[in-house]
Amino acid sequence: MLTPERYQMILALLKQKQVVKMQELVDATGTSESTIRRDLIQLEKEGCLRRIHGGASLLEGKRREPSIFEKAERNISEKRRIAKAAAALVEDGDSIYLDAGTTTLQMIEYLVQKDITVVTNGLHLIDTLLERGIDTYLLGGKIKNKTRAFIGRGALESLQTYRFDKCFLGVNGIHTEYGYTTPDPEEALIKMTAISLSHQVFVVADQTKFGNISFSKIADVEQASIITNGPETEHMREIATQTLIKVV
Repeated sequence: MLTPERYQMILALLKQKQVVKMQELVDATGTSESTIRRDLIQLEKEGCLRRIHGGASLLEGKRREPSIFEKAERNISEKRRIAKAAAALVEDGDSIYLDAGTTTLQMIEYLVQKDITVVTNGLHLIDTLLERGIDTYLLGGKIKNKTRAFIGRGALESLQTYRFDKCFLGVNGIHTEYGYTTPDPEEALIKMTAISLSHQVFVVADQTKFGNISFSKIADVEQASIITNGPETEHMREIATQTLIKVV
């Protein structure tokens, strides 16, 4: 099979399945793993796909944003490991900001520290926080239906009245040059402001976010530490030269 034919087959499979494993590509093209690996490297350079551990994934549009329900079903076990490691960083008496996200939601189960206070813009976090008896403040503003996040002027003005020991943020993309990104400029502004109000900042994101670029920049990579899952990828090793990464 000629190289252009392999490229077409790889991209067709990705379009159909969104994520394709290396062995699937080897079987489909009848070529070696080393050949497919070279193909993926080249196609990634051309902006056609994104390499992930053990295969490749289709690039999403920079403004496309999965709903909270779509995200909740992705990489559940990985998110729980990340959430547990993140929650362990909270200390008794801390005031923390929990971003609206599915990994931050998973953190709540592991928050066993005494006398902590949580501020959040995540509507879907509230019930779980209250069930655990955690002192909680919810930002006001406009509710974004897709992510159940409070955004807009009301949320921003409310957020600016607080100061945090630690904040935990979700992102859609982590890139060496373009930093942390998310599809919505209004959500990006909320996240950016939370960073500026926090003594320590942690991004909680599974490894699929590395190498992604979304529409709106939140911050440079060095402005937060990252808690993610393994195994390490090439993108993660590049990011590790700019900030601290904890792999769980």
